[in-house]
Amino acid sequence: MKKVKLTLKDVAEKLGVSTATISNAFNRPDQLSAARRDAILTACKEIGYSGPNKAAQILRKGHSNIVAVVLADNIGYMVSDPVASTFIRGVSSVLQEAGKHLLLYAGNATTILDVADFVDGFICYGAPQNTKLGDELKQQSKPVVTVDFNLEGCPSVNIDNEEAAYQMALSAIEEGDSVAILGLKLIDSPSTCRIYDSPLLDAETAISHRRLDGYMRAIQDRHATISNDWIWHLPESGGNFARQAAKEALSTTDRPRTILCMSDIIAIELLQCALGMGIDVPGELKITGFDGIDEAARTRPQLSTVCQSSIEKGQVAARLLLAGDDAKSEVLSFELLSGETI
Repeated sequence: MKKVKLTLKDVAEKLGVSTATISNAFNRPDQLSAARRDAILTACKEIGYSGPNKAAQILRKGHSNIVAVVLADNIGYMVSDPVASTFIRGVSSVLQEAGKHLLLYAGNATTILDVADFVDGFICYGAPQNTKLGDELKQQSKPVVTVDFNLEGCPSVNIDNEEAAYQMALSAIEEGDSVAILGLKLIDSPSTCRIYDSPLLDAETAISHRRLDGYMRAIQDRHATISNDWIWHLPESGGNFARQAAKEALSTTDRPRTILCMSDIIAIELLQCALGMGIDVPGELKITGFDGIDEAARTRPQLSTVCQSSIEKGQVAARLLLAGDDAKSEVLSFELLSGETI
């Protein structure tokens, strides 16, 4: 037999008390004596009533103390990524201090409208894989903060990715070097491949495009050489995607002198492959990364990379959201770690 869902009014009638008394027992314990509250909660438990409808409460109050973090990709990949997981930790620390809760939402979901009524705002970490979500976020009356990309009318948190990439590449490339780039999410493809003449993702929504612009500017200023068949697209940083790109780049005829990687995870995989093939780094091959994750400091030789504070990004994004300042955006600092791979 299907269980009948009790309403607040049903329970009040059964117990012979007002609906306000039932509500106070669950939500405002200071309004009742301890004995009175315990008696009501015990009676509610016996008849199978677990409290007022939370969704209805949220809609009435207009807030839930829940903030949604919309990730760029699927949740499994993002939480396993050291940069994304550190960012989430930063967001969580600020929300916890403010008595708020965090909801993770996948950037490849069909819509955010499933949760829009039940959260107090959105922090969007990276351009969502499903571009429709960006349009839905722009139409929200709830506060929205973007990180690592811009959304018209919303505050954002970024570093200057183009300048960081430019400075890192400039420190690695010497006059006349042949250069390859192992890029991240440069084109719309689920596979590791060279970009050739494929259309690039939009610069406003893709930090990879900004990093590519910085790399290309440094290559031009150093009078180095590169072509589109020496620029790889990786749909994700880790695992087989990075390994495939690394092996292809290292096996090319007239192997490049410098390889610029758009993440430390990619660069570490490349470094391991190069050392496994007996290639001297940096004597025969120079490698750069991007992000400054903890693992980069433990490589031997130590990886040369751009360091950014992902935990600070998360903290700043959460504070911007809680402050509700729609006009404010933040550009955080970065630093170069010269390392031993250039």
